[in-house]
Amino acid sequence: MRIGTKVIRAGLSPTTQGEPFLASVTFAGPYHTAGDPSTSPYTYGRYHNPTWTQFEQALTELEGGTAISFASGMAAVAAVFGTTLQAGDILVMPSDSYYGARLLVEELCQKMGVQVRKTPTAGNGQLQHLDGAKLLWLETPSNPGLDVCDIALLADAAHEKGVLVAVDNTTPTVLGQNPLALGADFSVASDTKALTGHSDLILGHVAVRDPTWADKIRSWRTQMGAVPGPMEVWLAHRSLGTLEIRLERQCRNALIISEYLATCPDVRGLRYPGLKSDPAHKIAAQQMQFYGPVISFVLASRDHAEQFLSACNLVIEATSFGGIRTTAERRARWGGDTVPEGFIRFSVGCEDSDDLVSDIKQAMNQVRQAG
Repeated sequence: MRIGTKVIRAGLSPTTQGEPFLASVTFAGPYHTAGDPSTSPYTYGRYHNPTWTQFEQALTELEGGTAISFASGMAAVAAVFGTTLQAGDILVMPSDSYYGARLLVEELCQKMGVQVRKTPTAGNGQLQHLDGAKLLWLETPSNPGLDVCDIALLADAAHEKGVLVAVDNTTPTVLGQNPLALGADFSVASDTKALTGHSDLILGHVAVRDPTWADKIRSWRTQMGAVPGPMEVWLAHRSLGTLEIRLERQCRNALIISEYLATCPDVRGLRYPGLKSDPAHKIAAQQMQFYGPVISFVLASRDHAEQFLSACNLVIEATSFGGIRTTAERRARWGGDTVPEGFIRFSVGCEDSDDLVSDIKQAMNQVRQAG
């Protein structure tokens, strides 16, 4: 079955006369469990929910490994750290990975005695730091810099040294890149972003190849209470069916826009893995089916970046990324990332590419005229 069909059919129950295509959402705390509770598939809402089951089955079919849904992307990240690491263990991670993940490591893992080795994503720098490590954490493309590393190469090297490998796959989604197929042990994502794509829910998931780790991850979710709301999960499954259509449009738009930005004298440091001129393109082309909806670039100063964003009519100034509506932000306003003051993370939506390029062009002209 081709991926365009698979993503639309993923997780659906066999057709039943008179039943909806996608089962209705189940809201429940306790379930009827007379007698021996082991005879009931559902007992209590912190342990399981039929709506979770259906969505997780869909993700399992796409990821190629057992998927467990979480209340947020950060809850999914915490589950991997929490189940794999203990005091004295060594974690290797990119110094340019998502700020929230780095903050969690600094504020929790390191204080609990985990040792951390950090090195940039570009150039597969983690290869030099694997000796004695317990977990290698990767994020590719990195957020927000969009550097890329070779997942298969790093996973092979890590496994030779007995190191587990987890990949934050938020930016490309499982349709854009499949970490488990490339050798990772854990595929982690914030489903808030491109996977669901409508900017209306918070959700995350972890997918694993080894059933033993699936049990541990699921137990962590139960004990920590990091469970997703059934309505959010139902909305996510509903949105999943359009993922390929959305991603194809967003990535096509992103390439067109990045090609235009490459001609702009105001723009420096343009990054998009889909550009043939991008430093990461060669590796990205080996492991990505879609290059993702995110572009990054730098304007001359904070003022230039803010003027540009204010002058755009079709670009919503907001954090996060991956939605059907084009958004952007001056990323340095949050702190935490080593980026210039004029650095812009630009998330391309599903609008018409000609309209988006025209809007960007007129905004750039306004900034130039303002001097």
